Amino acid sequence: MANGQTQFDIFLEEEIRRYKGIAVPVRAGLLHRMLVKKVHCKALHPNPDDEFCSPDVGPNYRIISEYEQHIQQIQSYAQKNFFDEPLIVEKIRPGGYILLNGHHRWAAAIRRNIPTVPVKIVNLTQEMDIRKMLQNSKHQQRVTLDLDDVVIRSAEDKYIEKALPFPWNLIYPQRLRLGIPALFRFLNNNGYDIWVYTSRYESMDDLQRFFRLHRLHISGVVTGTARKNKAADEAKARTEKLFTNRYHDTLHIDNDMVLRINSREKSFEEFPLSGSNLDWSREIMETVGKLASHEG
Repeated sequence: MANGQTQFDIFLEEEIRRYKGIAVPVRAGLLHRMLVKKVHCKALHPNPDDEFCSPDVGPNYRIISEYEQHIQQIQSYAQKNFFDEPLIVEKIRPGGYILLNGHHRWAAAIRRNIPTVPVKIVNLTQEMDIRKMLQNSKHQQRVTLDLDDVVIRSAEDKYIEKALPFPWNLIYPQRLRLGIPALFRFLNNNGYDIWVYTSRYESMDDLQRFFRLHRLHISGVVTGTARKNKAADEAKARTEKLFTNRYHDTLHIDNDMVLRINSREKSFEEFPLSGSNLDWSREIMETVGKLASHEG
């Protein structure tokens, strides 16, 4: 092999060449997204925009080797489930799936001649989705919240809303933070669009349905914000410009603070919260109410 390249290196280069600038995400239906399915490794394709495929970073062969050793150990016990968690993928055209998370596990499976691996199919928020959501938005002000750290809580948390009724609670076991329904309705009634963000690779469609089942209206959901590559950064810059043009005022709500940002004047104000989980939503509503009265 030239320049010390392995057979996998050559295979990876060919895959990147074949799909770079060609692969287009295709929305997967609910049934496909609900189930973890086994997919042939050759139907999975490396994401050309991921660090795994970057000449400056590339695959970490130490990590791949560790996964190979894990596969070998599982095989010695005659087990077939090589990975505890499924690889996260998007369905693409012209065919197959593009990897979002799990490149090194996929590489280990390829190198060990494992035919299939478990995958979870998601529909991440795309730039065109954000443009469409902005077109359907109603207000000149927005609120942004982090889904992972602010809006959603574990079932063991003391300050949570009731679970969804059966069978939806099995599909959506996550729980809303106490006060979120009242807060969201208050914000909608006071002229704010609500946008939620998650770093996780989750389907935009599923999160939208989750809020609808709680009878809550949100204007936008942005998923997979943890993506760190040139294409993602460029898309983020373009969408941030769209947000700036659409909204003159943004409130970012955190666990212990409300941050008000005026995008046109390039100014901001901080309004601290007490940190009380019980009073969290009430304090935010009082803060928003005071802001409205000052403007009036």
